[in-house]
Amino acid sequence: MHKITIAFLFSFAFLAMSAQDVMTPEKLLQLNKVSGIGLTKDGNNLIYSITGYSLETNSKSKTTYQIPIAGGNNQVITDYSALIADNSVSPDGKYKILTAEVKLKNVTGLDFYPDATNSNVQIYDELNYRHWDTWEDGAYSHIMYKSVSENDAEPIDIMATEPFDSPQKPFGGAEDYVWSPDSKNILYVAKKLSGTEYAKSTNTDIYQYNLETKTTTNLTSTNKGYDTNPAFSSNGQLAWLQMKRDGYESDKNDIIVSVNGSSVNLTANWDGTVSSFIWQDKGEKIYFVAPVLGTVQLFEIGIPVSGKKTSSLKQITNGQFDVHGIVGQSKQTIVVSRRDMNHAPELYAINLKDGKMTQLTHANDAFYNSIMLSKVEKRMVKTTDGKEMLTWVIYPPNFDPAKKYPTILYCQGGPQGALSQIYSFRWNFQLMAANGYIIVAPNRRGMPGYGVEWNEQISKDYGGQNMQDYLSAIDEMAKEPFVDKNRLGAIGASYGGYSVFYLAGIHDGRFKSFISHDGIFNWKSMYGTTEELFFVNWDLGGPYWDKNNVAAQKAYNEFNPVEKVGNWNTPIMIIQGGKDFRVPIGQGLEAFQAAQLQGIKSKLLYFPEENHWILDNKNSLVWQREFFKWLKETL
Repeated sequence: MHKITIAFLFSFAFLAMSAQDVMTPEKLLQLNKVSGIGLTKDGNNLIYSITGYSLETNSKSKTTYQIPIAGGNNQVITDYSALIADNSVSPDGKYKILTAEVKLKNVTGLDFYPDATNSNVQIYDELNYRHWDTWEDGAYSHIMYKSVSENDAEPIDIMATEPFDSPQKPFGGAEDYVWSPDSKNILYVAKKLSGTEYAKSTNTDIYQYNLETKTTTNLTSTNKGYDTNPAFSSNGQLAWLQMKRDGYESDKNDIIVSVNGSSVNLTANWDGTVSSFIWQDKGEKIYFVAPVLGTVQLFEIGIPVSGKKTSSLKQITNGQFDVHGIVGQSKQTIVVSRRDMNHAPELYAINLKDGKMTQLTHANDAFYNSIMLSKVEKRMVKTTDGKEMLTWVIYPPNFDPAKKYPTILYCQGGPQGALSQIYSFRWNFQLMAANGYIIVAPNRRGMPGYGVEWNEQISKDYGGQNMQDYLSAIDEMAKEPFVDKNRLGAIGASYGGYSVFYLAGIHDGRFKSFISHDGIFNWKSMYGTTEELFFVNWDLGGPYWDKNNVAAQKAYNEFNPVEKVGNWNTPIMIIQGGKDFRVPIGQGLEAFQAAQLQGIKSKLLYFPEENHWILDNKNSLVWQREFFKWLKETL
């Protein structure tokens, strides 16, 4: 009787599991998105929002909540302005920072010729005429301040007639400016270069504007790379993030603190790169997040004081997840956003003494409990040069090792972006696995989290070792009996899209299908039309016309997908955004035309109003449906 009961319960549990759904494009689109706003002034509560999306009405809804960080029930709130600190207001409460667009240059035909009222023309005489997805219109983002007590007071533009942006375009925000503790100065980030120099450089600096003297001082003039994210401790000590080398956007990112008038690099001797940081409330430590071994974790480091050495660096969290954003810290608790390959971001409280994490928000728990999740496995793969490479393998729900599965190699973008426990709302591994595919995602050369040498190796070697890393990963997985070696595909976006184009010319029959989104196809035309020239200058070595530059000539010839397109013989879908100025439209069109003219089964998925990403929800739905339709047809 006991055995019958156990068998019955097992069968019942199996039927319940079988009845569960799997992820679909429609469900992914309608997941709730959680965003941490901040901690209340007393440090006891978290303010956060949940944004939902209705596919039926094509509309979004947003609700704001408050919840104790020590645990408890949340409550809906409509106005949190009095509950959290407003960092745009000076510490003495007298002034408030504003940002506004200021027209400083003539660009349009009407700007130059007032009588040309019906003209539609833009006139440029220098580079930086467009950036990311927007054409330059002669207006610059400027920081201003005004009196809090005088509502009708005219804001003072601290950048006056300077044709530079702060916050930085296209993605800069409140992290680009901060009040000094004494309310006498505003610190802000800007790249005060123009034209060709702007396009070739990453040299942002931190400037200090004094409200009394109306003068500006460059605080980081000696550093030629990125200086970003200025922040003061409760003790008035300044810290910021810094990259040393001009033109290298993926350089090691270090935490710098000002100690007795000198700049001290806290992380100089640590073999890693920092993503973001906050000060401890006491000002004795800094907490930061950084990629490590295929994940992103929380760390702490002490601050040097007179007569004492810097405290040793300590990793606080550890696990198969990403700590990808810090919301705030109070006493012995820090609140972060956490995600993994099976779960969209939720907010967690971390005990700073032992690293224990407590989930505070549960926006998608009910949904995830209703579907079967993927198994995510960490594998170590031996590379062709004898290194151990971490590779994530994501299996379909209800994976059966006795069956054979089509398998997809995922090629990460960046090229130096971390392939950690990401949860993308486009390149979603959970959704791919739910459609019956095994996903192989190698942490190939060029990714952070394995030391600076591993991270930097990819520069000027785009078609070299990292391509062998890709092939090592897929070849190793193809040895498994559950992998269908006759149904292998490769997918990717940006540098991942370049990887797909390149692999299509060298894969020696391994793959049966390719998908490339906004990938680089022809380095020469890419160099002639991309906007951030510092990227191609650093990673390729320079312009294609420099015949004496060995590294550059290798990039434009040996490592150029267009030079190997004659070897293409495999179905390929090419996706391109019309407003992608980083990898401009010609890249996708050239690749599609080459495939079509060679009689290769191919499809062009063109989004006229999208940039390097797919941001519109309905466009995203079409993207997903076409993605899986293509794989079904070709794999």
